[in-house]
Amino acid sequence: MEEPVATVIPDTRMPESFNNAPLFEEEAFLSPGTFSSADEYAANPRFLELQEELRCVLFSSVASLDPGEYTSPVPSAPVSSEQSEGPTKSRPTLDFTRVSIPKIRLIFYLKNWITECAPYLDKFDESRHFGVHIPILAQRSPALFYAILAFSARQTERKACLDKAYDSLELYQESIRLLAPLLQAKDPDVLVTVCILAVMELMSVSPRDWRRHVEGCAALFDSFNVNGLSGGHLSATFWTYARMELCGAIISGGTESTVLPLEKWVPDLPKTISPRERELMIRDMFYQDGCASPDMHANWAVYLCAKTCDLSCRQTRYVELGEMEVGEMVEDTRPFAEQWACLWEELQFWLEKRPPAMLPIKTTGIGGGQIFPEILFAHWAAISGNQLYHAACIMMLDMKPPEAEKPPAKPHYSSVWHARRVCGISLTNPHSGNLINAIQPLYIAGKLLSHHSEHVEVAKLFKIVEETTGWGALWRLKDLERAWGYEPGEILSAI
Repeated sequence: MEEPVATVIPDTRMPESFNNAPLFEEEAFLSPGTFSSADEYAANPRFLELQEELRCVLFSSVASLDPGEYTSPVPSAPVSSEQSEGPTKSRPTLDFTRVSIPKIRLIFYLKNWITECAPYLDKFDESRHFGVHIPILAQRSPALFYAILAFSARQTERKACLDKAYDSLELYQESIRLLAPLLQAKDPDVLVTVCILAVMELMSVSPRDWRRHVEGCAALFDSFNVNGLSGGHLSATFWTYARMELCGAIISGGTESTVLPLEKWVPDLPKTISPRERELMIRDMFYQDGCASPDMHANWAVYLCAKTCDLSCRQTRYVELGEMEVGEMVEDTRPFAEQWACLWEELQFWLEKRPPAMLPIKTTGIGGGQIFPEILFAHWAAISGNQLYHAACIMMLDMKPPEAEKPPAKPHYSSVWHARRVCGISLTNPHSGNLINAIQPLYIAGKLLSHHSEHVEVAKLFKIVEETTGWGALWRLKDLERAWGYEPGEILSAI
C-alpha cells in the first residue's frame, strides 16, 4: 500500500491537534466512476479484498443460522440510570487501541459520527437510535464501534476531498475482523454493524454496484426475521437498509426489484388472503388506526415507493423483455391495470392521512423569478417522506396503463407538477440527510424538466449534496446531462 503523505485537511472546524496529525495527499475530487477516475479508493485492491471478505463472512454465517431461533427480536430498551451512572469499573469502555490511528483522530471521528453522520441515518427516527443508542451499544461491541469510526472517517475523507486516505480502510478492516465472532454467536445486533458497513461501502463506490452492498444485509435480515416493524434499534436499522434498497431499485431503471422481497419488509401474513386483503392489512400496520407517527408515515412512503419500483420492474420484464407474466413473482394474478389502480390509491391515501408533522408549514407557488415552489417542513421525516411520495407518483404516471380510468383535472395527475415539488422540497429544506436521500428523486424529477434555468437549479442541488455531505451525487447529474441533451460536464460548468 502506498505510504500516506502528510498534509492538512482543509476543514476549519477540526481542532488544531487533529490537523497536525499525519494525514493524506489531497487531489481533485469527483464522484467515483463518473466524471473522472480521481477517487482511487473504490479501486484500492485492499478495499476490494475487504469487500469480498465481508461478503464471504456474511454468507457463510447466514448458511449456518437457524431462522427459527429469531422469530421475535426484542426491541432495545433504553439505558437505565443505574447503568449510566453506576461505578466506573462496571461500565463498558470504548477501546481505541486496536488500530494504529492516533487517539485524537479517533475521538474526532466519534464526534463527527454524532454531529454529522448519525443524522443522515436518523432522519426518519425521532428516537435518534444511531445518534444516541447505537454509540452506547458500541461500548459493548468493538465491531460496531469500529464500523461507526470507519463510516465517519470515510465521510470526513470524502467531504475534505482526500483521495488517498487510509484511516477509514484500516477501521473498516478492523470492524470486519471483529465481526465473525458476533455472527458465530448469532447476536441480532450484528445487523447494525453490517448495515453501517454497507452504507459506508455505498458511499465509497459507484452506486451502480448497489446489489453487492445490500445482499449480505438482506440475507441477515431474512435469517434473523427482522423487518420494518420489529421495533427499537433493529427497526431503525432495517429502514436505513430499506432506503439503500430503494436507492438501488431506482438506479436499476425498472430492470430490478429489491433484493429482500417486499413481503419480508413487514411481519408475516396468512398465505390464504387475497392480494387486496394483504394490501389493506399492511396499510393498517403502518397507519396504526389513525395514530401513525411521522417516522412510521415516512417509512411507509419508503415502502410504497419500493412497491412502485417493484411494479415497474415486473411491467418492464413482462412488456419489454417477455420474461414473465405481471404478478407471477408475488402470486398476484390481478390484471396490471388493477394492480396499478390499487397502488395509486394507496399513495393518495398516504397523502390524505399525513399526520400534522408531515404537512408543510409554508408553501408558495412559482412565478416572479421563482422557478420551483417553496415547500417548508418542520419535521425531518416529512422532507424525504413527501419527496418520495412525489417520486413514486412520477414513476406511477410513467407506467399508467391505457385502460386506467381517465384522471380528473387535478395537479396530482401531472408528472411535471410532482417533479417541480420534488425540486422545491430540496431547495427549501437543506437538511443534509434528506439531501442525500434526494439524489434519486431529483434524478426522476429532473428528467421531466425542459428549461435551461431548471436544469441549472437542479445541477446546483447535486453539487450542494456532494460538497456538503461527502456523498457522491454528481454521477447522477451526468445521467441527467445526457437526458437533457448536453455535452458531458456542460451544465456543471455553468454553475
